[in-house]
Amino acid sequence: MKRGFGSDNHSGVSPEVLKAIADANVEHALAYGDDEYCERVVKLFKTTFGEQASVYFVFNGTGANVLNIDAMCRSHHAVVCAETAHINVDECGAPQRIVGCRLLTVPTPDGKLTPELVKTQLHGFGFEHHSQPRAISISQPTELGTLYTVEEIKALADLAHSYGMYLHVDGARLANAAVALGCSFKEMTTDCGVDCLSFGGTKNGLLMGESSVILNTELDVDLKYRRKQMSQLCSKMRFMAVQFEAYLTTGLWRRNAEHSNQMAQLLYAELQSVPQVKVMYPVQVNSVFAQLPRDVWTALQQDYFFYDWDEAENVVRWMCSFDTTVEDIKNFVAALRNI
Repeated sequence: MKRGFGSDNHSGVSPEVLKAIADANVEHALAYGDDEYCERVVKLFKTTFGEQASVYFVFNGTGANVLNIDAMCRSHHAVVCAETAHINVDECGAPQRIVGCRLLTVPTPDGKLTPELVKTQLHGFGFEHHSQPRAISISQPTELGTLYTVEEIKALADLAHSYGMYLHVDGARLANAAVALGCSFKEMTTDCGVDCLSFGGTKNGLLMGESSVILNTELDVDLKYRRKQMSQLCSKMRFMAVQFEAYLTTGLWRRNAEHSNQMAQLLYAELQSVPQVKVMYPVQVNSVFAQLPRDVWTALQQDYFFYDWDEAENVVRWMCSFDTTVEDIKNFVAALRNI
């Protein structure tokens, strides 16, 4: 497959992660997380997010999101999210099927929820004919590549808690957000009052595996059983855990995210020389959303794979990865300019 900008999932695995897996591939270890590797990494998560944090490793981001929603909600509850949220658009109805709850979606101009937008869905409390709002879910960064400030996350957490609700953060690209904001993971989650977090790494150099991080201890009830029921319990979990150890202890998360963010800025700068291309949203992390003529779009896809984001508006999404090179960008923009 030609190197391109279709997804940050298209890139390979960081050498540091492969080495960590190989180093753990010795002797025997207890299965299902009862091993010394997982014990070590659980302590690392507590150092990263706070001593009250608990972590449940899962196979993918959808698994993390659904486990978190299951921790917060029952089938008569509802989750307020942006219309563009991953849980609404790209998870094939998994939260609705597995948890049974509703998603109350809110149109947003930039992918970001605000307290005012969320309040449009906060009604019907105590009315047995309506699904009860129980949680707010945001993506950081959003599916449009925009960022919540620390203050904006705190405001949403405060709003949720004032209604007896919870705040969940889908952090599939949380490293990119932390680098862009110049803050730690804890400062943008635990310290803001976030109740649970889907913490990802496969888009930033890991091989596989994500994690559900419970920050509010009242949500940490029987989740090991629920994870098992969701088919998200990995038997040889040490190989999942050691990836996060390499990720968090060597600065890998920061190096990879800094690079992919920088490459997106370079792509944005290079696109300024192509007047037919209009960048639709601020480039704050490793994504660029562009509007371009349909015939140009179609011609470019003959050589490069990328996703159609909004066919009605002729908007596409281009993602940079931890291994994107300057040459990749120069070649891509040259091909676009030629078309």
